[in-house]
Amino acid sequence: MLGEGRQPVDVAAALSGTQGRALAAPAESNAVARLITLDPAHFHAALVQKEMLEGMARRAAVFAPLGPDVLEYLKLIEQFNHRPEHPTNWELDVHLSPCSLEELLAARPGNVVVLAGHNRRKIQKITASLDAGLNVLADKPWIIRREDLPLLESALALAQQRGLVAYDMMTERHEITTILQRELVNDPDVLGAPLAGGEAPAVLMESVHHILKRVAGAPVLRPPSFFDVEGQGGGLADVGTHLADLVAWMLFPGRALRWRDDIQVQECRHWITPLTLADFHQVTGLPAFPPELARYVHDGRLDYDCNNQVDYTICGVRIRLCVEWHWESPANVDLHHALFRGTKAHAEVRQGEREHYRPELFIAPNRAADFPTWRPALARALARLESTYPGLGLEAREGEMQVTIPDRYRVGHEALFAQVVSEFLGLMRAPASLPAWDWANMLAKYYVTTSCQRSGRPSSRS
Repeated sequence: MLGEGRQPVDVAAALSGTQGRALAAPAESNAVARLITLDPAHFHAALVQKEMLEGMARRAAVFAPLGPDVLEYLKLIEQFNHRPEHPTNWELDVHLSPCSLEELLAARPGNVVVLAGHNRRKIQKITASLDAGLNVLADKPWIIRREDLPLLESALALAQQRGLVAYDMMTERHEITTILQRELVNDPDVLGAPLAGGEAPAVLMESVHHILKRVAGAPVLRPPSFFDVEGQGGGLADVGTHLADLVAWMLFPGRALRWRDDIQVQECRHWITPLTLADFHQVTGLPAFPPELARYVHDGRLDYDCNNQVDYTICGVRIRLCVEWHWESPANVDLHHALFRGTKAHAEVRQGEREHYRPELFIAPNRAADFPTWRPALARALARLESTYPGLGLEAREGEMQVTIPDRYRVGHEALFAQVVSEFLGLMRAPASLPAWDWANMLAKYYVTTSCQRSGRPSSRS
């Protein structure tokens, strides 16, 4: 993926990219959002600006300490401004200071604060921005510790009181297989009702990410802070935010969950992914484990305490989330698996070798004998979906039906950010249009994702 990890940065070139280009851009008079990027420490901060959408001011600002993080961000903005096809035209005011938050709040050169990375204190930055009357577009996770849940609740209440937009970058809601799976899951003629009770969960969501990734054959370098789970969060607290969000969004559309009453966390499991010093050098470029990671180093290896599984219920429906970090992917991609089991059928997104590592949607009745009477209901559901997504089809595959999806709907991870930003701009134009259930369910999902935190020495799979 573009910008994931670090490559050597040319400081002069990165700064030159902030001057913009004499190209067409949205008219400033129509702009509803002038961006202020604060302490960018993840490439998602730059992806917010990969496309210039109607309503975004060409001139933006960035406040950050001088270092590799902000230079990588500037390098990506330069690439966007100078790419051959559909270049952007950003003009950045760059403020490099160790007191970045304080200087941003004093200057306030825009009305939207963009945050990505530095997860431990992100909620404090969000709250300070809202308190200053600024809207917030922040990447996940907003919090990684259970004790910060009241801070999140206060931040959302503050945004509501001030009429501000505080929005979480939930890109996976825009992935086409997820959208289609949600529609089928909520069709009672196709799936029935979610299974309640029983030993197996009614919903299983799994995400497998990979530490070592390659671009043009070379390892993409990660900063040492990536492995500090106390600062960045483990698998569930970080990547798991998407999974917990999707479960509520898909199972209970339009419903505001009461996290104190509707959710019961039952069991959490943890296990490590060990890295040798050679592994660590390959993925960071560093010759030794740095002192700030010493508490994770045992017997000459780094115990990356990144893997989690949580079992919980929402309104009696059993759910299991599993987030893992493996060393390297055979296809250089991360993997998603989502299974929803109903009283009539089950709908599943798979992304394995048989699917050529591309997410595909399958659905089948629980009993093979029901296939002839069940299939017309599925055909009717797909016909309704075709009015929005022309070209969808069904193909029989070994006792199940695959929903065939035209390539034009598979836009890729980076393009999903433009869809999130477009949603955000719509809310900026009409803040009251943000549904009440969205903020209520933010609290619900972060209640789940912070449920597996722990301190102390990690162990093997447990």
